[in-house]
Amino acid sequence: MSDAPLQTTERFAQFVEAFSFEQIPRAVVTRTKEVIYDGLGALIAATSAKYDIGGVLQRFVSETGGTPESQVFGTPLRTGCATAALVNGTLGYYCDIESHHAGAIMHAIAVVGPAALAVGEKQHSSGRDILTAIVVGIDVACRVSYALSAPALYARGFHPTCVAGTFGSLAAASRLFGLKGRSLRSAFGLAGTETSGLLAWVSDPTEHSRPFNMGLASRHGVLAAHLAACGFGGPPAIFEGKYPLGQAFTGEWHEAELFQRLGDQFKVMELYFKQYACCAFIHPGLDGLLDIQKSESIPADNILSITLRFPKSGYKVIDNNALRSHCAQYVLALAAVRGCVIFYDILHDQRDDPKIRSLSGRIEVVGDQELDRTYPDLYRSIIEVKTRSGSLHVRDILHPRGSPEEPLTPDELRQKFLTLTKDVISAQRADHLRSAIDRLEELDDIRSLVLLLGQESQGAVQHASS
Repeated sequence: MSDAPLQTTERFAQFVEAFSFEQIPRAVVTRTKEVIYDGLGALIAATSAKYDIGGVLQRFVSETGGTPESQVFGTPLRTGCATAALVNGTLGYYCDIESHHAGAIMHAIAVVGPAALAVGEKQHSSGRDILTAIVVGIDVACRVSYALSAPALYARGFHPTCVAGTFGSLAAASRLFGLKGRSLRSAFGLAGTETSGLLAWVSDPTEHSRPFNMGLASRHGVLAAHLAACGFGGPPAIFEGKYPLGQAFTGEWHEAELFQRLGDQFKVMELYFKQYACCAFIHPGLDGLLDIQKSESIPADNILSITLRFPKSGYKVIDNNALRSHCAQYVLALAAVRGCVIFYDILHDQRDDPKIRSLSGRIEVVGDQELDRTYPDLYRSIIEVKTRSGSLHVRDILHPRGSPEEPLTPDELRQKFLTLTKDVISAQRADHLRSAIDRLEELDDIRSLVLLLGQESQGAVQHASS
């Protein structure tokens, strides 16, 4: 037997294969259930009839059919697990209000959750299996993003959640398919071959292609795992060799990031819960702006100008972006006038309101190199508000509300879920969902949870292929 050290891919895959539910600390189980609950709230909200994306995706599923093995959430349709992951992953990021990992710039639950639930339903997996798959999947997604360098991916026009997130969905799906050894390493290789995701969606006002990247990542991981489970081969060492992943995407590879406290420090504990339906880069500034307005009693009419300082390496993502969800000038003006940021107001331009239109023209975003010192692990932001009466108010925000350092309470998370889903599901259905997630580790078959995610008015479940 060789004493040679394991290569990177094999060593990382062994963690995915061997990690067990019993190794998850109780606090991590609790947090993972909160992340699932919060993520499903964002996903359910996206199925509302007031948004067009649900109808488009339903048509796609109906026309493509597929083995009816996994639920398309918010509909009576069932389809193949990879297609279900594609659709549910797309919906999971649509409203841009699910949790994210700051340093990895990773919307992990929107990718990993739909993949785990789609495959778990097909495989009749237990709640413990699902929890373990999601914990492992989030860890893998975030660690691969760090290894590639999320800022470097952005600099090349790649979406970190799609590129690195594919490995997270692959890890979750592989566990549920029971992949081991070479088959699992082949699945990693297939995922690397599939992974993609461009930032070109910034020019798409429909807001369809932005969340499509998460759907792709969810689908790619499921497809790679399913192919490998059927015996399909793939590159067994995607992180090393002649054409490694890092060389292809960023020209960087920080291998230590894959293994630092692996199995001991869980990335799910580092996720931020969102309060606003927009790019996470804008959230610290929003906290600062709304705090200034509240504590200093400053109405929007009295604001002369706003300056937002953001790390220089990332400010271009939110500076006068044509896409409203990623445009600080639009989002800050909207929040100053309306007091909140909901996705309906992102999707439908509110600059018909002269107050919002006027103020958005008086907002400047500045790339501050000093703030790069903590980026991307922290989105430190400095916001300056000048009033018409001549006063200047400044807030320096290191940790926005919803971060691990400034957490939302369980009651706040519950209220967020109910607010997001109130026009889609009944209060009774919402209570049943919360109860099922609260006792997730007790479920023998995840299907009892997934059935609650179909169309509420459904009688008999309709097959996508019928």
